Parts: sequence; structure tokens; C-alpha cells
Amino acid sequence: MGALLALLALRLSFSPELSQGVSPSSRPGDASALPPWPLAVSAQRNAPSLSSIFTPEVQLWSSHLIRWADNFHLDPNLVATVMQIESCGHPRAVSSAGALGLFQVMPFHFSPTDLPFDPDTNARRGLAYLAQAFEYADGNVAHALAGYNGGLGVIGQPATWSAQTQRYVYYGTRIYVDAGRNVQTSPALQEWYRNYGRNLCQQARRAIDIP
Repeated sequence: MGALLALLALRLSFSPELSQGVSPSSRPGDASALPPWPLAVSAQRNAPSLSSIFTPEVQLWSSHLIRWADNFHLDPNLVATVMQIESCGHPRAVSSAGALGLFQVMPFHFSPTDLPFDPDTNARRGLAYLAQAFEYADGNVAHALAGYNGGLGVIGQPATWSAQTQRYVYYGTRIYVDAGRNVQTSPALQEWYRNYGRNLCQQARRAIDIP
């Protein structure tokens, strides 16, 4: 862990193209009345390892992703999907909206003594919010992802989802489904990479010094 964190003493220049980080929480509607959504799968619990579909920048964090996911009783592949879209594994990512770190957590989620770019701290704050969204969505992955991106108030109300949140759910659900299929590559992740992720992952790759 020490060697990895030493490697990640990184620079602060980043502007994700798809995600704007974790949004403020608001009270959601009744999760029991969630409308249907394509690929609204339930989480695949107890995944023994991380899927190979994720980019090398995210795979670098595999042992941490498994540990963080276990702390919040989440599937590691769901946690990796969020990291993939949010930062592509860049621990010092800063979005144009001010979201910070691996899980693009908004500053108001941190306490005054927190170090937002510390990977464990960033994961703790981000995944606490994801776990809350997952609970509010009654285990519906699509709606949990919508809540993570667009705020808990949009859970159960897809008619209110912004274009950005719709894209987030579109790619997030499909990448997550591919991650659970025991395949080597993900058409959904490749599409996301071409349309939104190339620059994001190139910056992450330079920051964490992957050849």
C-alpha cells in the first residue's frame, strides 16, 4: 500500500467528460414503486474477484476495490464500474463541477479533517453515498447509479433524469452487466471509452505512470 500511495503523489489537472461527481442528496420517492428500466439488474453479490474488462488504470486498484466493496457490502464490479466512469482510476481527479478523487466526491461530503484525495478517505465517502443510493433504490442498480450521479431525489423518477444521468446509467448498467458475464472484453466499456473515456483514461494513465 505504501509503495502504491508513494507512486500516486500526483498532479491536479483533470476534467472528466462524462461524470460530474456525486450530487447533493435529497429525499427520494418510494423505492418500492420504481418504474422499469432497461438492464435494471440486481447487484451480483460476493464476486470473488474483479472482472478483467476494466481498463488497466482501474485494474491497478483491484485489491483496494475488493476491500472497499466488502466494507460497504457492495459488489466489487459495481464499485469498479463507478470508478471507471468517474475517474478511470485517477486519484487526484478534479472535475469542472469540483468533484474530487477516485470516486468524484463533492467537497461537502467530506469532514473538515478529511483528506479528499486520500484513496481510502475518498472511497469511504463515495461508497457510503453509493451504498445509500443502492438502499434507497431497493437494490436496483440502474436507479442506484442514477442517484449517485444525479442525487438521491432522482431515484424512482427517470423522467427527471438529466441527459448526463441518462448517459451515466446507460453505460454504467451495461458495463456492470458485462463485468458479471465472465467475458474478457466489454462492448459497452469500449463504446464508453471511444465516446467519453479516452482523454479521461489517458490522463489517469499519465498520472499513475502506467507505461
